[in-house]
Amino acid sequence: MSTQPTVSEHTSAAASGATTGEVLFASAAASTGPRHVEVPTAYDGILLAGFGGPEGQEDVIPFLRNVTRGRGIPDERLEEVAHHYRHFGGVSPINEHNRELKAALEAELAARGIDLPVYWGNRNWAPYLNEAVEQAEAAGDRTLIAIATSAYSSFSSCRQYREDFARVLTETGLGGTVTIDKVRPFFDHPAFVHTFIEGVRDAVATLTADGVATSAIRVLFSTHSIPTVDATRSGPSFLELGEHGAYEAQHLAVAEVVMAAQEVEGVAWNLVYQSRSGPPTQPWLEPDINDLIETLPGEGVEAVVIVPLGFVSDHMEVMWDLDEEATESAAEHGLRSIRTPTPGIDPTYVTGLVDLVLERVNGTPAAQRPAVTELGPWFDVCRPGCCENIRAGFKPAAAGVVP
Repeated sequence: MSTQPTVSEHTSAAASGATTGEVLFASAAASTGPRHVEVPTAYDGILLAGFGGPEGQEDVIPFLRNVTRGRGIPDERLEEVAHHYRHFGGVSPINEHNRELKAALEAELAARGIDLPVYWGNRNWAPYLNEAVEQAEAAGDRTLIAIATSAYSSFSSCRQYREDFARVLTETGLGGTVTIDKVRPFFDHPAFVHTFIEGVRDAVATLTADGVATSAIRVLFSTHSIPTVDATRSGPSFLELGEHGAYEAQHLAVAEVVMAAQEVEGVAWNLVYQSRSGPPTQPWLEPDINDLIETLPGEGVEAVVIVPLGFVSDHMEVMWDLDEEATESAAEHGLRSIRTPTPGIDPTYVTGLVDLVLERVNGTPAAQRPAVTELGPWFDVCRPGCCENIRAGFKPAAAGVVP
């Protein structure tokens, strides 16, 4: 178990709040690059930005080509990953989850009398982001606020979405017409964390009711592994967040909050990783959940609570890597296992996403924004050098200060 890091800032222009570049494709309020936009912004619509997933066997390889575009990976290697999707009939649940989330957001907005249409587009499969942006522009909705279906800071979970926004606005020729801001990374918003607190509480209660001692329960907070070079560069460089940057620090901080909210004592926990896809020679964040599970019987552990802390819904990495592989690993080593829920369309979570939009609509001061860890509230406008992809360098990215 690790200790939550604290934020320490160097004295620099970036640390003091000054900017060193421009904010691309931004609303007027965000264009000068403040950390937190504390003046009201009149948005025309919400862009729900998803990862995307195949919806049939014939979609699987084309989808994986999209995910790995530019990396030159042959179809033979892609087929090694494709079997996860083929196991479920070639259908990823992620698109259906986003349809449900879009509908839930629309219902919440309507219930609160907020007139903001929701446009949904994906990075890697239909409906694509360019379709959503073009649809919004055609309807006259040109000042957009984006909700990405990812809560944490890293290249793949934040900056890549911002680069896609910039790419789409450039490719569609709408860069001078449409602006796209982005809600802050919401890893420590109470509405997101709520699901995990409740899930761990229910799982531990179930196990103890069945006679498992708290000392024999281990909570495993699982998130997607990423290359260590990406982890190190996650978040802005002027923050001292530990060896593996904001990505690991944010997960550790949230896990500590979840465990502090529990009603029983004596339950240990670990942050673990899953879904590694890189070559063996490339270091990725560890330990892998399956490797750690193998060691637990020797520590007197009888049951594991698997918490998909890095995920907002039950998509493929949850259904395959946790519900199939990690659950099988636990059974093979004589451990009982319970996998807790993801936020999905939990009403508290949906309400929180709308609240994040309203922070920007109302220009809510940072001091009044909810955050359950000492790391937040995170930045509205990403800082210079945030979440670099070392393999490709910095590309134009909306909703952040250059580069």
